[in-house]
Amino acid sequence: MHWLVGLMSFAIVGLIATGFYLEFRPALSPRLQAFFKPALIIQMTVFVGAMAGLLALGISDAMAQPAAAEQVTTEITVGLGLAIIGVGIPTGLSTIGAGIAVGPIGAAALAAITEKPEMLGRSLIYIGLAEGIAIYGLVISILLLNRI
Repeated sequence: MHWLVGLMSFAIVGLIATGFYLEFRPALSPRLQAFFKPALIIQMTVFVGAMAGLLALGISDAMAQPAAAEQVTTEITVGLGLAIIGVGIPTGLSTIGAGIAVGPIGAAALAAITEKPEMLGRSLIYIGLAEGIAIYGLVISILLLNRI
């Protein structure tokens, strides 16, 4: 079970590092472009395979119920740890998405307010809609946390 978690972590770190590299150096030489496409395909395949393996092997740990109320322990198992990570993922991803959305919307709203001060109310509505993305992720995480 631990090797699957390590494999997933390796695939995620590799994808993030490749994404940063491609973001800051978009004009790659043709030789590097030929290298990155198969590398990304392999990393995504490893990630999806590890996720499927964790679902197949770790679902019993995550969904295990204690046999009796007297035997409840506070030990954190691998399944419980994966469940807690799964609860945090919606909040993290929705917060990143809200940050990506609010940046350009806030800049455009500031420019619009500078030219026309009466646009303040309308621009605040647009910024609030973009911030709502993070709230949706938080609500989903709270709902999932109640299921653990």
